[in-house]
Amino acid sequence: MAVVVPRSFRLLAELEKGQKGEGAEGCTWGLERADDITLTTWTCTIFGPPGTAYENRIYNLTIICGEQYPDRPPTVRFNTQINISPVDRHGAVNGLSTLQNWNRNYTMETILENLRREMVSPQNRRLPQPPEGTTY
Repeated sequence: MAVVVPRSFRLLAELEKGQKGEGAEGCTWGLERADDITLTTWTCTIFGPPGTAYENRIYNLTIICGEQYPDRPPTVRFNTQINISPVDRHGAVNGLSTLQNWNRNYTMETILENLRREMVSPQNRRLPQPPEGTTY
């Protein structure tokens, strides 16, 4: 029988990995407020991959890990405007397969890695982008 890690332990492990910079290439994450004892609201960054329309850009996101995380996916939203297929016109990430087919073993890092992968995918890599620094 598998051991189910409680939400707070899981999020503390994710926080530690994010703070140590041991995460996915081109991605960072951490708590939005250091005093958030519920470990709910996270601020994340994706650095645009080279050779794409996102190159030399920094994208800021907010991830909300509700009470059911990691059994249910978090809410993910870009704060920096981006033109990419899994993101709607308000910045909400709705079309990412990682969120649609959520698995308790996925993490915030998994989400950020998959979003960065979307940036280099053939359907997204050359999409025209909003002016740099534009927010929702």
